[in-house]
Amino acid sequence: MISKVLMRRVLLAAACLVSAGCEVKVAPAPSGGPPNAPTPTTGGSAAVPAGDAKLAGEIKINGSSTVFPIAKAVSEAFREKHPDVRITVGDAGTGSGFKKFIAGEIDIADASRPISESEKKQCVEKGIEFVELELAKDGISIVVNKKNDWCKELTIAQLKAMWEPESKVAAWKDLNPAWPDKPIKLFGPDTASGTFEYFTEAVVGKKGASRSDYTQNTDDKFLVTGVSNDEYALGYFGFIYFEENQDALSAVGISPAEGKPALVPSFANIEDGTYAPLSRPVFMYVNKKIVARPDVKAFLEFYLSDDGQKIVATKAVKLPADKLAKTREVLAAGLK
Repeated sequence: MISKVLMRRVLLAAACLVSAGCEVKVAPAPSGGPPNAPTPTTGGSAAVPAGDAKLAGEIKINGSSTVFPIAKAVSEAFREKHPDVRITVGDAGTGSGFKKFIAGEIDIADASRPISESEKKQCVEKGIEFVELELAKDGISIVVNKKNDWCKELTIAQLKAMWEPESKVAAWKDLNPAWPDKPIKLFGPDTASGTFEYFTEAVVGKKGASRSDYTQNTDDKFLVTGVSNDEYALGYFGFIYFEENQDALSAVGISPAEGKPALVPSFANIEDGTYAPLSRPVFMYVNKKIVARPDVKAFLEFYLSDDGQKIVATKAVKLPADKLAKTREVLAAGLK
């Protein structure tokens, strides 16, 4: 039987809980912090805000298929810390991403090229201010099937001859008489892709100028499969899709001009820019109206934090230290 003293104590405790004069205190966390707390960063790096464990919200991201693996990986890591923040990531292509951004359908547009003057004008017309953040670097990779033992390198001039409108190149022997008299099966991104726009401008000399008789798709994995299944195929897409599929694909060395050494893309030569002219920065564009919203702010700061950059480096070529510092400064200015 419960003693009268114990019963009196229980009733007193219950009364305290409902009384306005009493409060229930949560024991403080151990001085070392929770096991998954981010390590404080130094040297000017962006840090994840403290005390935001209960962040909630929804962030919509879409755009570049090249940036997609980066955004997806960073989003998944962020949501492990903040499960109440819902993040959707799409890969409709840079051009389509900007259309959605301008229409107000998404919060962040991923892009494998800078925003165009036309797109900037449309943002102005819609009253949209944005923050441009350079995220990483990429190198457009020219790839062939593993069984291709003849095409080890190409010049930019040969690439142009192959991809320009009204191209006369139909078979491998059209590029080199010693190569097979077999049709080249071409694979590449569709016309809404930032990779398509960058490639055509860098190689053909005019943005959007390309032959149309090739297999195009927004999904880079589809392009990987297409080239890996055809001995006489050639394609182009972002570096990480080659890096993750080297068992099925070979990268072609690219020479910027006759007599210049041909380089196969690598983390090092993309980062330092010597893989020219096919190395490029990739970006995300954030609507300035929501950049300081707690969930968005925390996400962006995590993206650019030391921990976030370790994730970026698994899916892209990391920014040089000076570029990363500049991007962090741009974000800090955008938050003011």
